[in-house]
Amino acid sequence: MKASRLLHLLLLLQTRQRITTSELAKRLEVSRRTVLRDVEALSTAGVPVYAERGRNGGITLLPGARLNASHLDPPELEALSVAGLDRAQLEGMGLSGVWESAARKIAARQAGSPEPPHLLRLADLVLVESTSWFAGSQAAIDVADLATALRHRRRLRIRYRRSAESRASTRVVDPYGIVAKSGRWYLIADDQGDGRLFALERLSAYEQLNAPAVLRPGETLHTRWAALKARTEAQGRVSVTIRLPETGIDLARRILGNRIHEVSDPEEGCRTVVVRYPSIESVRQLLQFGDHIEVLAPERARERISQLARDLLERHSAPTS
Repeated sequence: MKASRLLHLLLLLQTRQRITTSELAKRLEVSRRTVLRDVEALSTAGVPVYAERGRNGGITLLPGARLNASHLDPPELEALSVAGLDRAQLEGMGLSGVWESAARKIAARQAGSPEPPHLLRLADLVLVESTSWFAGSQAAIDVADLATALRHRRRLRIRYRRSAESRASTRVVDPYGIVAKSGRWYLIADDQGDGRLFALERLSAYEQLNAPAVLRPGETLHTRWAALKARTEAQGRVSVTIRLPETGIDLARRILGNRIHEVSDPEEGCRTVVVRYPSIESVRQLLQFGDHIEVLAPERARERISQLARDLLERHSAPTS
């Protein structure tokens, strides 16, 4: 633990010209006294580090002293291979610690490269947050444990509840891997030869079987995901035409996402939008727009929205005395 902390301390000093003991204690999650002991240990070992007293003092690494501490360990390289994950997803995968370690080493390496002094680091200007707005769904199982199990390339027996069902069922699947999409995790697997997406929030349990996964020849997680993604996005078999105020287009894009197929030019302060759904029943999503929307076509979509509105009115009407 101390060796890891000393390396962290060295990387911080290499990245910054001078750091106060208070800031180092906060970054290392130790006391100021421990920081001073660590600095003394480094100095005794011949590292050119010293403490400056006074108002502008702090812990300093002598200028020009470069440490060969930027080599990445295998776990850190593995964490970088999934660089698209945000902080919450890295924590779910159990990779946040090694990711931060790799980031510190990269920052230390960058500190030795000449950069225009007036330019900020890109990492200080760009933040990746993959979770959708107001998303509260969580995987029902430990994602890191599942990822570890998938490395053995064995069949899985899973307990899974489909979105339209109230109870989970048991099935045996051949897994390719997991995918993080819009803040949600999915298991990509063949179920009796049929490619499927299994949302981890509805996967309540799994068990490795003593049998190798039977995967399609030449197929990988990437190819199966591409095929399943294309199939899912092509399921918009029903086109619903709606009209809403021009000021509501941004809200429509947030709610409807890639279901929006076509948007007309503004006309009299309104726009016409064509939305694709897998079935008429999906138009209940449009209730989120309240009275800011009108369903124009097809007629069965108008009828379904009308019925849903009547049901809501009946449920929320004051009881008659």
